Amino acid sequence: MTDYDVLPAARRTIPGMLRRQAARFGDRPAMAIGELRWTHAQAVSKVARRAALLQRAGVQRGDRVALMCGNRVECLETFLACGWMGAAAVPINTAAMGPQIQYFLANSGARLLLIEDAFVERLDAADLSQCALQTTWVVGEKGSYPDAADVPEAEAADVGPGDLLAILYTSGTTGPSKGVTCPHAQFYWWGENTARILGVEGGDVLATTLPLFHINALNTYAQAALTGAEVVFLPRFSASGFWPAMQACGATVVYLLGAMVPILLAQPEGEGERGHRVRIGLGPGVPLAAGQAFRQRCGVQLLEGYGSTETNFVIASRPDAPRGGVMGWLQPGFEARVGDADDGALPDGEAGELLLRASEPFVFASGYFNMPDKTEEAWRNGWFHTGDRVVREPDGAFRFIDRTKDAIRRRGENISSYEVEQVLLSHPSVATVAVFPVQSELAEDEVMASLIARPGERIDPQELARYCEARLPYFAIPRYVDVVDELPRTENGKIQKFKLRERGVTPSTWDRTPGGAARRPAARAA
Repeated sequence: MTDYDVLPAARRTIPGMLRRQAARFGDRPAMAIGELRWTHAQAVSKVARRAALLQRAGVQRGDRVALMCGNRVECLETFLACGWMGAAAVPINTAAMGPQIQYFLANSGARLLLIEDAFVERLDAADLSQCALQTTWVVGEKGSYPDAADVPEAEAADVGPGDLLAILYTSGTTGPSKGVTCPHAQFYWWGENTARILGVEGGDVLATTLPLFHINALNTYAQAALTGAEVVFLPRFSASGFWPAMQACGATVVYLLGAMVPILLAQPEGEGERGHRVRIGLGPGVPLAAGQAFRQRCGVQLLEGYGSTETNFVIASRPDAPRGGVMGWLQPGFEARVGDADDGALPDGEAGELLLRASEPFVFASGYFNMPDKTEEAWRNGWFHTGDRVVREPDGAFRFIDRTKDAIRRRGENISSYEVEQVLLSHPSVATVAVFPVQSELAEDEVMASLIARPGERIDPQELARYCEARLPYFAIPRYVDVVDELPRTENGKIQKFKLRERGVTPSTWDRTPGGAARRPAARAA
């Protein structure tokens, strides 16, 4: 499937990858987080020692280990250690508040929690008695993260490519977040496919500001491990500090999300935008005009693409692509279909749901943790149903149209309208609510809520936003709030959100951004 030395199927595991990188690349730089550095050879010993400490803490093969911390070496080390010993890692979004943390811990059945000291107080709002948690490791200045320097290395477990490596939670649409069950081989193929698409080689320096609780950033380590490159994890995205950081670490490949590029272009032009080594970047969801302006101004071409937590890097553009404005072309080893309501294939030019499958085993996730009905629904008829409406052009390119389901994506985060609605409905003044996406000035989703007040009650949007701050991740708090007398409904009473999306921001809509003047976003595609 790639031009690289593809590992045999049985070795497409964390132990197989780490042993191979140590043998092939030895003392070459592998990873940097802050002042901490690993060579490719050191990765094995670091991970094996951390696995030994997990075992001492009572974690056994098949157990789950939750991780809630920023881009720190402890997070990556523990993630890989879980794979080394046959446990499963459960990364948690660092924006999660008490109710979400409780759900993730309870749903996954995590036995150990690794948490950064800055987030510990959020556990006060979580009912941990509902969880299987037995041990908590705190990282930071006042932490309890055990030192592994003098610990004997644990033997690698005899894990297979289909064994569970991680549970990555992705927002649901009509229910709670779903835990995507990711096997070892899926992680391997994320690295293999992405490295091939970007042309990653041994001399590259991969730099990302994206968080380690997402597959995008975790994937960069796999790319480095497979190619002998070095990956640099930076703590966070900063518009003013981005190019200085790229210069400082010598980055040659960067990873950006759609809204990040317009934010960078809004900065004053400076010498740093050209005084770097970056040759290419991954930029899914970047508006066409912004991508063109970024290349002209900064000299970096960004490749479009399509992948999800459940799938892999399935569709991608290429440096010599004949045109932009599309997600790209189907990659080797995958099949795609634009499906109708019965999963039948639609002709080129006609919009339908994107259906995907892979030719190799365990390239995709295996399902949703403890949700057999949702798993069956999404993987029915031998295809993974993405929930995205696309068109296949005559030249084979796939163009994104809209989401078929009630999902919202903002600042690179998937947001469950259902979960936002549940928080809003818990407010004593709210009787009915509909949460839906509208498009922002950055060509991404913004969260909008239309609400009906309880009889005799008055909804204060500003107070409602403050109410959400302790109950929702910051990116899920509605930007727009519209208090209305009624909501459009079908004959059987179901709220017609497509009508609300089409209507968008109205003169009566409250805007949470500074200034608060309501502005009508660009219309979303039908």
